[in-house]
Amino acid sequence: MSGQIFTPASVTPRPLIAVTMGDPSGIGPEVLVKALAEPSIRELGRFVVYGADDCLSAAADEAGIRPFWFTIGPGDPLRVDTGVVVCDFDDYAAGFWLTPRATQLGGQASLRFLRAACDAAREGSVDGLVTGPINKTSWHLAGCPYPGHTELLADVFGTKRVTMAFVGGGLRVALASTHMGLFELRNHFTIGLVFQPIDLLHDALKRWFGVEEPRIAIAGLNPHAGEEGLFGDEERRIIEPAMQMARNAGITVEGPFPADTLFTPRMRTRFDGIVTMYHDQGLIPIKMLAFDTAVNMTLGLPVVRTSPDHGTAFDIAGTNQADPGSMKVAIRLTCQLAGHALTTTPPTPLTISE
Repeated sequence: MSGQIFTPASVTPRPLIAVTMGDPSGIGPEVLVKALAEPSIRELGRFVVYGADDCLSAAADEAGIRPFWFTIGPGDPLRVDTGVVVCDFDDYAAGFWLTPRATQLGGQASLRFLRAACDAAREGSVDGLVTGPINKTSWHLAGCPYPGHTELLADVFGTKRVTMAFVGGGLRVALASTHMGLFELRNHFTIGLVFQPIDLLHDALKRWFGVEEPRIAIAGLNPHAGEEGLFGDEERRIIEPAMQMARNAGITVEGPFPADTLFTPRMRTRFDGIVTMYHDQGLIPIKMLAFDTAVNMTLGLPVVRTSPDHGTAFDIAGTNQADPGSMKVAIRLTCQLAGHALTTTPPTPLTISE
């Protein structure tokens, strides 16, 4: 067991990180338990897990891990000196998660865990937030109007400008559009849509990653970045004006580059960050290079938020086959960024590795 429910005033605390379990029927409980079971991960911060203790205990038992946490109730005072405390929502029927599939109850539970963690973050009780994988169909069945974490978090925190970004495989990629059909994108593709991720990525690279003068590459929307207008005029009409806005704000940007060559080894090492125009344009290279260790970040929130770059993986849930690599990196990254907020030491350039 580790975890003491007191805080000596003479000790500067490590960051307190809220971690949500995600959908109980998915691999979230397993990767969370496996990640936090490692002493090298736990020593980076203090942790409060929002989830169901019996589900976490079952995952630990399946993995041969002895439980290493204390439990408290959702209404109990949150004071954590070291180790891991589970905020246990114990009013769910035992074993309801044992059938790995999208369910209304799984959606309700994961939403409840997330909202409790967000409440703690808004109150200033925690320094950072790591969110476990949820299932969008389960959220829909539970009546949730949001297509994913990013949109819900923006609403909960009252933040109008947020951007989904990913870190992994030596890449830092921000997306201009996220959970939107490609045919629908044409109705929303504006100069502001492209400028926002450039602006927020530039701020994050300087403030969190310690890059003094970031260089950001911009992907084109069309094949061959439009080929001088032969394959579409969005590069000239929308992307280039957004880049000029960025330059006027003192941001170094280059492009727009054809997306099919932007992620080659020679190109990607020239830049500190990349902005892509739509979801799969940015996610395919990230997952090719770092499928098990990439991390999802939300830029623009008042609190550091990361998430493993994978879903609930119902097909292997409960089989002890899930790789906790992405969860480990998400926790490490959150501890580093949130820990910076507790000190006056400027961040050093960050290298993501397992």
